[in-house]
Amino acid sequence: MTPELKKTDEEVIPTELIIKRAVEVICGKWRLVIIHLLRDKTLRYGEIKRLVPGISEKVLVHELKQLVELGMVDKKSFGEVPPRVEYQLNDKGRTILPVIDLLREVGQAFI
Repeated sequence: MTPELKKTDEEVIPTELIIKRAVEVICGKWRLVIIHLLRDKTLRYGEIKRLVPGISEKVLVHELKQLVELGMVDKKSFGEVPPRVEYQLNDKGRTILPVIDLLREVGQAFI
């Protein structure tokens, strides 16, 4: 059996590596929850913190930073006192929404 390959201009990438990268992007206890919260609206840091009870400050900061670095979430900082930062899911981040919807269906079947 030959694995499927994705061709790019520079190289051919095996499907296994593509799947592994996808899992790396969506892994984490809170990452998909944060993406889901940003599905339809822009939220400030404090709003996300309130909507995800049980997440530590350290983990929330780390996850938001990772989502921004992955190019899935846009971060907008305002030069105000007190500081205001908003997070919004962008088009790249929206590609994960069908996966979240499918995971919700699977989870519902097992509750």
